[in-house]
Amino acid sequence: MVEEQLINKQYYETFTKDIEKEHPISILGQAYLYEQEKEIPDLSYIRFAQGEIYFHNKDYEAAIFKWENITNELEPWAKKNMADAYFELDLLPTAEEVYKSVKSDNVTLNTEISLQLLSLYIVRDKMESAERVIKKIVSMNPDYPNVTDIAKTFYEKHQDWDNAVGLAVQEAIRTHSLKWFDIVRKYVDLGYTKQMKPDYFVELLMTLFELDQKQFESMTVSLWKSYHSEPAYLQWLNTINRLMLDIEEPTDHTSWHELSVIYKDTYFELMDGRYFIKELSALLPQFLSNWVKITDTSQSLFASTAALAWNEMFPSSLSEVTVEEAKGMMKHARYEFDGLKQGLELFETVMEWAGQKEIQVAQRFTRTVKEMLDFDVNHLLVAGSGSTGKSAFINSIIGESILGSPTASVTVIKNQGEQEINEITNQEIYPILTIEEYYERTALPAGNETYFEVRLPLPYLQDHNLALIDTPSTGGDLFKFLPMADALLFVSNINDPINSQEQELLKKIKKRAPKLQVHFLLNKVDTIYNEQEAERILDETSERIHANFPHARVFLYSSLYSSSQQRKQWTEFIQSAFSYRNLEEERTEKLLYLVKEFIHYLLEKRVEMEREFVHSIMWNEEMVKKLNGAIHQLDDLEKEKIKLIKNSYHTFKEDARKDLKNKIPQIFKDSSELISEDSDFRNIHHRLNEEMNARVHQYIERTVLPHLYDSLQNWISYSQEEFTESQAKLDEMSEGFNSLYEEEKIQLLGDFRVLDDWRRDAERMTSSVQLEKVNILLKHTPSQLLLKSAGKLFGALPQNKTMLYNSYKKFLENEDYQEVAESIVNNFLLQFDIFEKSLDRDVSFFFREPLSILRTTEEETNIEIQENKEVLDKMKSNPELYEDPLALFELKLRQYEWVVNS
Repeated sequence: MVEEQLINKQYYETFTKDIEKEHPISILGQAYLYEQEKEIPDLSYIRFAQGEIYFHNKDYEAAIFKWENITNELEPWAKKNMADAYFELDLLPTAEEVYKSVKSDNVTLNTEISLQLLSLYIVRDKMESAERVIKKIVSMNPDYPNVTDIAKTFYEKHQDWDNAVGLAVQEAIRTHSLKWFDIVRKYVDLGYTKQMKPDYFVELLMTLFELDQKQFESMTVSLWKSYHSEPAYLQWLNTINRLMLDIEEPTDHTSWHELSVIYKDTYFELMDGRYFIKELSALLPQFLSNWVKITDTSQSLFASTAALAWNEMFPSSLSEVTVEEAKGMMKHARYEFDGLKQGLELFETVMEWAGQKEIQVAQRFTRTVKEMLDFDVNHLLVAGSGSTGKSAFINSIIGESILGSPTASVTVIKNQGEQEINEITNQEIYPILTIEEYYERTALPAGNETYFEVRLPLPYLQDHNLALIDTPSTGGDLFKFLPMADALLFVSNINDPINSQEQELLKKIKKRAPKLQVHFLLNKVDTIYNEQEAERILDETSERIHANFPHARVFLYSSLYSSSQQRKQWTEFIQSAFSYRNLEEERTEKLLYLVKEFIHYLLEKRVEMEREFVHSIMWNEEMVKKLNGAIHQLDDLEKEKIKLIKNSYHTFKEDARKDLKNKIPQIFKDSSELISEDSDFRNIHHRLNEEMNARVHQYIERTVLPHLYDSLQNWISYSQEEFTESQAKLDEMSEGFNSLYEEEKIQLLGDFRVLDDWRRDAERMTSSVQLEKVNILLKHTPSQLLLKSAGKLFGALPQNKTMLYNSYKKFLENEDYQEVAESIVNNFLLQFDIFEKSLDRDVSFFFREPLSILRTTEEETNIEIQENKEVLDKMKSNPELYEDPLALFELKLRQYEWVVNS
């Protein structure tokens, strides 16, 4: 009672009790005066009460003054109240300091102080401090009124879902209040618990199970769904497995319908190929045991067959008790199972998985499933060994000559308003436009999975809702089409009925399809000499047939006879063979068989893929060697052609150089004819120098350049021949590689455009010449200086001209012009020299693209080798990546077989 007064600041009522007419201030004032008159007054109680009155009247400073002087046991409460006053005065730091200064063992007081601090921290936006305080309050005094609700509101407002969930779980376990369990479930449904470890909820679930099993189921299902698609999903399944093993079986299975359904959905999900068997081997035995234990009647068929299928694949992994319980449950289970739908879904799941693994699936699987789903057509598979007249029989029945001589391919014949013929291979469906083309195609060797589908207007098939499947006499592809057949007609020659070879074939058929209806037709009865003999053979053969096929019907037939009796008998057989049968049930079993065959086909594909990778690696490694050899060969060819083409060019260029070096000095010497005794020797050297330059230029322009042009054209023609020869080798190389690749993968083309560049350069270099004048006679050699000086000094004197003439002539004819000639030649042939230096690069241009193609192909092949090796290593080191999903698909299939046969 007193604590409540202290909490609400109503302690003053202890002084004002039973005094209604006077104001509390007056009453407390009188009490204060009275207390002072005592020998040892104790004013703390009165001051405390006065502070409350001042506080309620918002005189916070007076209240603080009163509470500051409390020295008795109310002192901690007085300090708390002072802090409240500072809080009201918005002196928040002071209020916080005073709250923290209070030291007391009173839980209620400490709780109230903590609640006030919480409010203060929220106002001051000190969320971390507020969180610490609220945790302290809940830990210290969780039963204090509204404390846990305040904490819940605080966490939710600030979206602190970890603490909100923790609080709700803690309170649910502590209080056993369904209210808190409902709050936890709400958080779970909103997704606020996904990041928490599943073990965190074990105690919560165990507590709830003891309180309310229905609520336990709802909570478990909510947690189950929340962990779905999360990283901790398998951890959750292991957690709930252990928990379910520890709890007692529910008293009423029907009350756990939700849990039964989620067990079923989870089981089928675990079977979809995304998990490895090693992940499931430790999980599923407990999972299945629990499922069998808790399942309700609506799910008991799935639970029991799942357990039996698992135990069949992994013997002794389930306890004998669970296995026996599953067997008993399966016998009494009542459930409408749509096997065809479930089988189709499983087939599509496996197909999707194969697509993800980039596995090419034979078209016959999808086409067979399509045929199974067509309940308007009955499929009769016609089989038999060679020389039985099987094709002639089919042609006589349908009234069309569709089938020719026996082929190695299966043909499916159906009625359709317009003609449509297709060749169906592993990869594609090829349209065939005419019957003649169909005959041509069936005469060719067929691929392993190839078959033909012929659709024509065929009234007989239409009238009897019939499709015929003609199989090769060898029986190789017969077994692949057994799942498509609703019945099998075995055609035998009446002259050798059901011989040893046919008996072996029939044994294999019965083993592969034990429930398939098999009937027999003894053909070529026209070859028997009388009716009595035919009847005797029929009776004897029927007796032998019925020993293995007791329900089979046996007929006599001749494709040459068109008797109404024979046709009537055959028609009656067709009508009876497909009457009064549960076709959906039969096709469900066949579909499941096809799925099993499909799974085994994919397992074989795995081995085939590995072989293909090994072969591809070996083949590509050999190709790398060949490509590398071709690159070296092409490098050598390039070097050879560079050498030949450069040598050819260098030869005619140096011949021109040699000729020029010989000819130019002679031109200079022959220039002596320009001198006579009448020449003006004072300027003769200038005129001679000009004339010598002119004669050299004229010689190069009129003689040398045309000759060089012809030489260049001959050289280009020679180079073209060398390039053409190189291209022939490139073509040979391309053809060789493309033959190995079996496609036009490599085309090595040299760049003949370099010849066009050379032709333009030839035109440019030989079209004209620009030579600088050379100082032939204007050099400052002693002899030249002497002649020039003499000419200037004596040139005007007649008596000296003869001497000068003879001296100049002798000088010109005997002078060494090699240095000058070499300078002129080097200057003239400079562009030819530069051109020669570029020939290495130009010839390389011709080979550049072919070499680039070869090197790129080699690099790509090496990359492919490395990628294939990595895939192969992964396949070998982790076979479970491929094999485990197929094993789980087969496990799921086995469960369906249990269901169908239950």
